[in-house]
Amino acid sequence: MAERYSSFQSGSMTWFLQRVTAAFLVVVLAFHFFMLHFYHHAYEVTFMGTQARMSQWGYFLTMTLFLITATFHGVNGVYAALVNQGLSGSQQTAVKWVLVIAGVLLAGQGTYVALVMNGMI
Repeated sequence: MAERYSSFQSGSMTWFLQRVTAAFLVVVLAFHFFMLHFYHHAYEVTFMGTQARMSQWGYFLTMTLFLITATFHGVNGVYAALVNQGLSGSQQTAVKWVLVIAGVLLAGQGTYVALVMNGMI
């Protein structure tokens, strides 16, 4: 039988955060799909409508948390997958920092767009 291997130590902080973010993403992704694919049909989604939704604090905070959580979950998952494939040493350190910088830039740009859509900038 194949041995189970994971770069996450069971019970570690990254292991815990990967599971918490996954649970959060399932709920918020369902809300996102409902709002933008069932409640508002694709042809009804406009720039003005997006601004109106983002001007509501609850929606704005939910979508901003969605962005930040998805970014962390994705970057952490990619890093873990690469480590599971045997990435180690200085390559592991370099990839980790590239992913951290890419994640921060992605979350920063997304937050900036959310703030603009909210009218705060």
